[in-house]
Amino acid sequence: MWNEFKQFAMKGNVIDLAVGVIIGGAFGKIVSSLVADVIIPLFGLFIGVGAFSKLTYGSIKYGLFIQTVVDFLIISFSIFLFVKFLNRFKKKEEPAAVVAKVDRTEELLAEIRDLLKEDKDFLRKNETS
Repeated sequence: MWNEFKQFAMKGNVIDLAVGVIIGGAFGKIVSSLVADVIIPLFGLFIGVGAFSKLTYGSIKYGLFIQTVVDFLIISFSIFLFVKFLNRFKKKEEPAAVVAKVDRTEELLAEIRDLLKEDKDFLRKNETS
């Protein structure tokens, strides 16, 4: 069981996924800081609100929600651009030529059809003579 786990853990996809999760977490923190410390305060200044975190309606903190939505949109768009950039370097696989393998039954049916057609043509020629 230990050997199976080692084989699974050392596969390229699992290691790539682990690295992606770690880098994604760090990237998320950077973008969250960018949104919370730069973008939202600038946006708040333009619309005259000040800090978005202070936008509330009773106990509902919709300013923090708006900040989280902006955070999500920036992260998702950045990931989209990164994946699009990486896809340019992927080796394009050419589609393999499809070889139509005809079943033996179909071959026999085709032969019978052709023989019947020949017999039909032969009978037509003999009837007119």
